[in-house]
Amino acid sequence: MKIAISDEMRNIDRLAAEEYGLPELLLMESAGHRTAQAMEHLLGMTAGKTICVLAGSGNNGGDAFAAARYLSNMGAKIKIFLTCEPAHLKTAAARMKKITDKMGLEVHALEEDRDWNRLHLALKFTDAVLDGILGTGIKGELKKKVLRLIEEVNEAGRKVLSIDIPSGVDADTGRISTVAVMADMTLTLGLPKVGHLLSPGADMTGQLIVDDIGIPQPLLQSDKIQQTLLDDKLVRTLLPMRSKSVHKGDCGRILVVAGSLGMTGAAALAATAALRAGAGVVTLAVPASVQPVLASQLLEVMVQPVEESREGILSGEKALSCLLRLAQHCDVVLIGPGLGRAMETQELIRMFAAKVNKPLIMDADAIFAFNSQPDELSKLPQVPVLTPHLGEMAGILGVSVPELRESLLPIVREAAAEYQCIFVVKSECTLVAYPDGMTFFSSVGNPGMATAGSGDVLAGTIAGLMNQTESGLAPLAGVYLHGRAGDIAYNEKGESLLAGDIRGNLAAALKELRQKQMNA
Repeated sequence: MKIAISDEMRNIDRLAAEEYGLPELLLMESAGHRTAQAMEHLLGMTAGKTICVLAGSGNNGGDAFAAARYLSNMGAKIKIFLTCEPAHLKTAAARMKKITDKMGLEVHALEEDRDWNRLHLALKFTDAVLDGILGTGIKGELKKKVLRLIEEVNEAGRKVLSIDIPSGVDADTGRISTVAVMADMTLTLGLPKVGHLLSPGADMTGQLIVDDIGIPQPLLQSDKIQQTLLDDKLVRTLLPMRSKSVHKGDCGRILVVAGSLGMTGAAALAATAALRAGAGVVTLAVPASVQPVLASQLLEVMVQPVEESREGILSGEKALSCLLRLAQHCDVVLIGPGLGRAMETQELIRMFAAKVNKPLIMDADAIFAFNSQPDELSKLPQVPVLTPHLGEMAGILGVSVPELRESLLPIVREAAAEYQCIFVVKSECTLVAYPDGMTFFSSVGNPGMATAGSGDVLAGTIAGLMNQTESGLAPLAGVYLHGRAGDIAYNEKGESLLAGDIRGNLAAALKELRQKQMNA
């Protein structure tokens, strides 16, 4: 499923009218009908219920008026509050209001104190609120009347259904300038929006329902829309079934360069995650002094000691030569988990990345090694996969995390093109951005995955899948399986899950995906 930014959705609406002859009013009618059905789903039933409908001046308000009519026909008692002068309603919204007027539905202004008192009382005794205040075009600070209205809704504590996006949420970024409606459910029209998936907008959306409201699928699936939701339906097409004659060499020989004194756990998690993702052979290259610790723990991983210039860290020409020699016998290289940030280690990472000509995943300390010279990334002999969390992404771009969050999608997309990398940016909704502009948003994952070592498992999962699918698609399959494994663990452990629980459930996630492939 595609994900739209607001300009793209407006263009879809325009093309629906110009190329398919679907007028705005017809789509608004469909949106109103679907909204009434969503409200019935939220409440269980609408007959005999009191519903407060909040309508703005734009098409969102028109959808709300249309929904109010359907809800009234379904037996609900409707009270409508209009945030603007009736003369300021857009044409289609005004026509929808005219119909509700003829039906005798109550429409109240919000101008004087008594109007606000009426609203306050209505919210106190209503069963639910329909939020049609603002649409996807809202930018910047809210008007005082809208701000007050949203605060009244949130303080009332009633069930809320938002049309398209919770009022106050920026549809393109998820940003909230001041305040936003806290919805229990959001019915989004046509396609999901970026603001539904990125916090803080994601926290306000509640249950997200997507309805095409009759918009032709060629418009909704246009190749010009470069954002896609990464779900099991898509991932099933990325990961081929194994043949009976497969052997371990076919499934990928993975070199993991990781670990340092005091940070052996990251290396162990990454290496074993690669195996759990289905890799055939994993070699873990570590500083010689920590090799005995890891070799005694990891029975299925070949733990290779690498000469160190000082205890517990990788550095120096001998180490570089050893790593390049090991890489020659592998299909994929993962470097970074737990390597440390000693200056000589950082130099080793940059030299190794510049010389190794194999599919390359860089995580954690390997990403940090390029903070001072990110332009070097575009000169590497391969298109590397980088797996930063928001702090690491901000570090490589030289911005703060709040600045990055302000425009996460366009910034990450631009960085992928400029540095010729595949960025897997870990957040509440992990983004995978490719140099050609294509960006994928994860549909899985949970708050319990915010735990040390989770990123190491993700990097290992991606590495383990590199030889089982087209290497450029492995980040997509890896992000999905990692998130799904986390969700399986979350169902048992809740917010107390550990990175090892995610790794331990990779097998269940992969098995689940295979079963869906066979049943498709």
